[in-house]
Amino acid sequence: MRCPYCGNTDTQVKDSRPTEDVSAIRRRRVCPGCGGRFTTFERVQLRELTVVKKSGRRTPFDRDKLEKSVHTALRKRQIDPQHVERMISGIVRQLESQVEGDVPSSEIGRLVMEALKNIDEVAYVRFASVYQDFKEAKDFEGFLSKMEDEE
Repeated sequence: MRCPYCGNTDTQVKDSRPTEDVSAIRRRRVCPGCGGRFTTFERVQLRELTVVKKSGRRTPFDRDKLEKSVHTALRKRQIDPQHVERMISGIVRQLESQVEGDVPSSEIGRLVMEALKNIDEVAYVRFASVYQDFKEAKDFEGFLSKMEDEE
């Protein structure tokens, strides 16, 4: 593993332990070159996933991108980080358990929206505003009235 501080490729693992939900291994590392300490995570990957965009372009699935979009929607919301990690791991497991390795981006968005709706309504609306490409305030109004009708 390359040191994020100095680029040294000879880093040492000082401690390994499973995460709380046992979905990954957390490794504390130290760089003998600069003394920098950092953490890495090792996760099981059941299969290679390819995301098929609306344009038809295909890109490798990136868990970090999924995490970033979920954390953006949850920004400044009081949600337990372990709950968020379990939610993200659950979405990834659902995607990996599908028969095909190709996943439409719309399917990822749908799964994230379902999960966020159960965790935090504000984050759900934030994510929907980007995912469904809201252009103006009336798009929010329509979405919120549809949400109320579903309740």
